[in-house]
Amino acid sequence: MTTTGGTPRQEDFYQRLRQRIRKWVEREGRNHEHAEVLLYAPDLFHVLVRLTLDDRVPSKEKTKLGIAVAYFIAPIDLMPEALLGPVGYLDDIALAAYALNSVLNAGYGEIAQEHWAGDEDLLHVTQRLVAIADDMLPKNMVRKLVRKIGGGG
Repeated sequence: MTTTGGTPRQEDFYQRLRQRIRKWVEREGRNHEHAEVLLYAPDLFHVLVRLTLDDRVPSKEKTKLGIAVAYFIAPIDLMPEALLGPVGYLDDIALAAYALNSVLNAGYGEIAQEHWAGDEDLLHVTQRLVAIADDMLPKNMVRKLVRKIGGGG
């Protein structure tokens, strides 16, 4: 597990996201079927940003990661957080998982693990999220998200 170590603006977004989701889960989302998945959002955002800034990651992979970072902070997306609250991060989480899966499959897992701030193994988390993405999101949404990062689907 690493520290956040990003820019102050990234740190602020990371901390606000962490606090917002934790509060929501504790208060009203405790019984939501994807509450546990939503708790991954801040750490996924963190690792995406860190990998995007890492010189050891090639441009092709950084492009996918950058799209996923931009999607996290975009106010309007397929499931807008402004309308849905933290549940709106499920599409961001799915896109992050697909982008990270690409990086891991391209052989940059060790670098990704260096930047991972989560408690669980990044490979395990990523594989789990990719496996359940279709169940988390409305029909055909995963295909739209994967197209955003230039994957198949």
